[in-house]
Amino acid sequence: MTSTDVHNPQDLKTEDWAGDMGATWLANLSGFEGMIAPIGKALLARAGYQAGETVLDIGCGGGATTIAIAQSVAPSGHALGIDISPDLKAAALARAAAAGVENAHFLCADATTVRLQDAPFDRLCSRFGCMFFEDPAAAFSNLHGLLRKNGRIDLAVWAAPRDNPWMMDMMAIVKTYIDVPPAIPRAPGPFAFEDLDYVRDILDASGFKDMDVVPHEGLQPVGGAGASPQTAVDFALNSIAQGRLVKTTDASITLKAGQDLHDLFARHHVPQKGVMMRGKAWLVSARA
Repeated sequence: MTSTDVHNPQDLKTEDWAGDMGATWLANLSGFEGMIAPIGKALLARAGYQAGETVLDIGCGGGATTIAIAQSVAPSGHALGIDISPDLKAAALARAAAAGVENAHFLCADATTVRLQDAPFDRLCSRFGCMFFEDPAAAFSNLHGLLRKNGRIDLAVWAAPRDNPWMMDMMAIVKTYIDVPPAIPRAPGPFAFEDLDYVRDILDASGFKDMDVVPHEGLQPVGGAGASPQTAVDFALNSIAQGRLVKTTDASITLKAGQDLHDLFARHHVPQKGVMMRGKAWLVSARA
């Protein structure tokens, strides 16, 4: 990936997640998973998986959600996590083995085209794993075909950037140093599904029905639970697309932006908890 490939944080295509982006997520796995853990916990609580169910976890990343689902549906159920990144799939396999979770399985696959012998599944799940689909209608249509009739899909997606100060406050700092092109509404990226009317249109067109949404709002630890302000700075500059933009410039700009980020994160630092900043996600469910 060249530096120009990250100029728009929404311009992260499927092939990037199969390569550089997947490797970046893996290199910063603890920080990413720690930051979104509260939302993931709320997603699984709302889904309420039961013993014996079969569940497909879409965009499973490092496998934490898949493993948690597998534990919920044990002993007779199982969970399959799919991710387009071979690096993340390998890491997920290793984590499940280390945890002794034998009913969690993983596959490197594209949700838009994957065909699975285990289908149809009782349930589908995705914790921030579906917003980068290049063709969301095609992907969700394919996923609909992997779900049994009246089976349920549960998604966690980010609400609007304005409702996520953890992102907007970082972006404001970045914009003082470099030009950042405006986001393209509904383009693949972290906030592709901020508009619930758009989500409803996609799900309806893909054969899903009875969409239901609850918001999840709260503080989340930037850089992971217990992170110091400097740990959060390192996480932002190495992991978050907006922060990585800064590192494509010269060292003096990176240093200045890093100091501003440190000041921001220090204001939100809570001892023993970390850098706690407000975020909002949508928890979306629908049926096949």
